[in-house]
Amino acid sequence: MCGIAGFCDYTMNYTHDPGFWGNTLVDMREAIAHRGRDNTGEYLRENVGFSHTRLSIRDLCHGQQPIVRKRDGVEYAIIYNGEIYNTDELTPELARAGYVFETTTDTEVILYAYMHYGLDFVHKLNGIYAFAIWDGGEERLLLVRDRLGVKPLFYTIKAQTLVFGSEIKALFRFPGIKPELDMESFREIFGIGPARTPGHGVFKGVCEIKPGHYALYTRKGFHTVRYWDMASRRHTESYPETVEHVRFLVRDAIRRQMVSDVPVCSFLSGGVDSSIVTAVASEVCAENGVRLNTFSFDFKDNNLYFQANAFQPERDRPYVDIMLGRYDLNHTYLECDESQLVDWLYTAVDAKDLPGMADIDASLMYFCALVKKSNKVALTGECADEIFGGYPWFHRDELMWVDTFPWSRDLKTRTQLLADDFVKELQLGDYVAERYACSLRDVPALEGEGPVERRRREITYLNIKWFMQTLLDRMDRASMYAALEARVPYADHRIIEYVFNVPWEMKSREGVSKSLLREACRDLLPEQLLLRRKSPYPKTYHPNYERLLARKFTEIIRNPNSPVMAFIDKKKAVAFIQAPAEYGKPWFGQLMAGPQMMAYMIQINYWLEKYRA
Repeated sequence: MCGIAGFCDYTMNYTHDPGFWGNTLVDMREAIAHRGRDNTGEYLRENVGFSHTRLSIRDLCHGQQPIVRKRDGVEYAIIYNGEIYNTDELTPELARAGYVFETTTDTEVILYAYMHYGLDFVHKLNGIYAFAIWDGGEERLLLVRDRLGVKPLFYTIKAQTLVFGSEIKALFRFPGIKPELDMESFREIFGIGPARTPGHGVFKGVCEIKPGHYALYTRKGFHTVRYWDMASRRHTESYPETVEHVRFLVRDAIRRQMVSDVPVCSFLSGGVDSSIVTAVASEVCAENGVRLNTFSFDFKDNNLYFQANAFQPERDRPYVDIMLGRYDLNHTYLECDESQLVDWLYTAVDAKDLPGMADIDASLMYFCALVKKSNKVALTGECADEIFGGYPWFHRDELMWVDTFPWSRDLKTRTQLLADDFVKELQLGDYVAERYACSLRDVPALEGEGPVERRRREITYLNIKWFMQTLLDRMDRASMYAALEARVPYADHRIIEYVFNVPWEMKSREGVSKSLLREACRDLLPEQLLLRRKSPYPKTYHPNYERLLARKFTEIIRNPNSPVMAFIDKKKAVAFIQAPAEYGKPWFGQLMAGPQMMAYMIQINYWLEKYRA
């Protein structure tokens, strides 16, 4: 993985002042240098500039970027962040067409694929990626993002200058581009956050290339193209055939994502999803005569303070131990204490450029920093719940049929600390309703489908486009802030295209959540773990964490110069601090409840101070 940044303007000649513009590229690259410090490089031509900072995973010695190639007198250049998992399938045809490979990197394969196939090349890629290609012959800049949005790519256009980067902070290193907010920014923060509307960068004028899209910038202007989306098709395979199909796809995706010139580890939470990934990865490692490094995460003293609730019924640790009894793993238990967790709330904002999932972001960042001491690449179990139907809103009528995003159904909970006048001005109900309605209009219909099956298709679509994107965004920033590459086998587009059209009675036989995935991977897991109920990412229940949050938040609301006091009702905030913490009624998904509301406000205050927007 890497960080990319650059700019393009057809009214400029950047080569007239290469020192200034070269330094600008360096400044943009240094803003995201945490994404990889193994190599750096710049590319400057009359109308375009590229900058790259590299985390070397494949071809460690010869994979520096930008990669520049010429063919028939035309110059092409690429900067790339990601991994392509089907290079072995693409390379032979390109070699037969006369392309000479000077490296073993997937970056060179992508560039040659574009040169050979043109824009249709995007349909041939299997991987996670965000990249920019300059085509000197067509005089066009191409920005591409992977189908599911695993890798980020932000941009802004000021006058006739397009500026882009892997993270928002890179844009603010370009001359004249400053962080600005408007009312829509706050509607995103309080109505949608910690999610974001697809393509929305929250800061005024900042956008993101949407998943499954590419953008072209030419002398004629800027436009985007959707090259991939989920499609509804009639499922024709029997249940045994469906199980076998899923068995192949899941194993193949995991095995493909083991490709690396450095050792790969896995996150082992003790849940079904990460345990399946770990089991297959362990088999691959054993075939190569090595043991797989695995890591599990928990909080100090959670064995003493854990509180079971409807969303988090039990601890993970016993199930990790079950996996260790089945597979020969080199396992490390990682812990975070409550004071570290509070400190990392601020680092999480630094990484994300936005307030986020509070301690969910902060703890993952802390753990990733520890994992990076041993490994550069990690496999994760993210995305299985969105695809196979693991969340409560697939199963509970009061969540499934709610006329809004089911993980965020109560806007009053989100605004409980805000001043009444500000709540009225935000008009969050209308804003969220419009976002929800727009998404529903995009759901591909299937003729003859009944209302219940149609609703589950809608819920799946919303999950993949919104909730899953939030978790992928979190995973990228948390891991890449430590220069750790996190891979997500379940986000293989082949799995999503197939399972999206599998009928619900096959996905959840006899009411068992994710029964299709469990059955397809039955041989990989001990029975006790195979039948485990879903439990989300762990939270700390240590009372000192709440006390530390309350202390920080109290300091903020007592200071009239705190930015959030422009819209927080002090009396409401004091009452909230004094009330008992509520863990069983999340206001975002299964993850963010009472303590996370205080943490979110602390992050928002720090964010406003940091960017002075």
